[in-house]
Amino acid sequence: MHNTLRTRPIALLATAATTSLLLSACGGGSASGGDVEAFTLTINDDNHIVQQELTALGKGSCASQNKALPLKIQTLPIGNVDQKVQLLAGQNALPVQFAAGGTPQLTKTLDKAGQVLDLEKTLKDLGVWNDIQPAAVKTVENLYGKFNVMPYQFNIEGIWYNKTLFADHGIAVPTTYDQLVAAAAKLKGAGVTAFSADGKDGWPLTRLISGYIYRELGPDALQAVADGKAKLTDPAYVKAAQAIADLGKAGYFGKGVGSIDYDTAAQQFLTGKAAMYYMGSWALGDFNDKTKNKIGADNVGFMPFPAVAGGKGSADQIPANVGLPVAVSAKSYNAKVGDWLSCITKNYGAASLKDQGTVSGFKPNGDTGTLPALTQTVQDTITKTETSTLWFEALFTTKATETSQTNAAPLVNGSISAKDFMQKIQADLDNG
Repeated sequence: MHNTLRTRPIALLATAATTSLLLSACGGGSASGGDVEAFTLTINDDNHIVQQELTALGKGSCASQNKALPLKIQTLPIGNVDQKVQLLAGQNALPVQFAAGGTPQLTKTLDKAGQVLDLEKTLKDLGVWNDIQPAAVKTVENLYGKFNVMPYQFNIEGIWYNKTLFADHGIAVPTTYDQLVAAAAKLKGAGVTAFSADGKDGWPLTRLISGYIYRELGPDALQAVADGKAKLTDPAYVKAAQAIADLGKAGYFGKGVGSIDYDTAAQQFLTGKAAMYYMGSWALGDFNDKTKNKIGADNVGFMPFPAVAGGKGSADQIPANVGLPVAVSAKSYNAKVGDWLSCITKNYGAASLKDQGTVSGFKPNGDTGTLPALTQTVQDTITKTETSTLWFEALFTTKATETSQTNAAPLVNGSISAKDFMQKIQADLDNG
């Protein structure tokens, strides 16, 4: 998966002026669904998987829908998507489908202006709602407040581990955080780097913080911060940052974590130099690539972030994201668009697995081909998951996100305290 999709959504928020423009556009004279002549999609140009799969469906399972309303795709550099969507919304000229904003705020603003189709109602009316994975529904609702984007991509996150290293050192798969720390200590004592992590970009470290927060305080813990009902400076939240700082202090990330980038961190794990690697399921491509994965796909296991003793959360609440998802224009909707959405919802899940080896938020109905074992593990985990959580910065402002990720490495190398780390981020949240 491309870099932009494997990390957090791009932080570009609608300004107050844009919000005003979009809301005022609600009363304009847009084209109605009856005027739609193509099943148009505006999407970031690096998102090849979705483009290819929709094109394939248009030639296969959805050929009749494509004949009635031809698929037409426009691509843009990812950095231009939000600006283009805002411009088209202001002109009441949104395409039928469009890449949702880099942060939830833009889509929420468009929704208030009556521009975004209520997909839950629509898919229920079409009789295909049950073809959406419950975990994907929950993730979209967590982000947008309602289900109003198509989950063409769906990633879960957790700790991937080297089965051989665990076996060689007599380590059982940890189910509690205390066991995880004990495993890390045993590995370090044997001269093995416990955790490979991209400290240069920061987000793989902050995801460990949110993992601890969700296990300690429950799946709504960061929503409470977004709603102003709690602060990151509250003791229980600081405790989570301290727990991850302690991993760094003990040397469990190895040396120089702040200079390690994404590819280097992946390579450390795939060459057997690190025993554990927190990452999303977008890494399946690397795991299933024999030229990159020197330890072998059969040697990679997956475990959720473990339970924290006495915590309100549980390990079956899996962190998840939907990449840069796709919204549907409410004003372009008609019966032919509905036929397309129905066909996609029924067929995309299996087709994506079979053709691309990628997991989506649609249930895989029908032939998925022979899946690699790890991909099947991810698909099975998604199917069993009913409650999903978000990543640390999912509901943060642009500034707070930047502050969080640039201070993650200083947190684990001891140059900033857990309290100061959380104070810096909370200050940005308080200042909007």
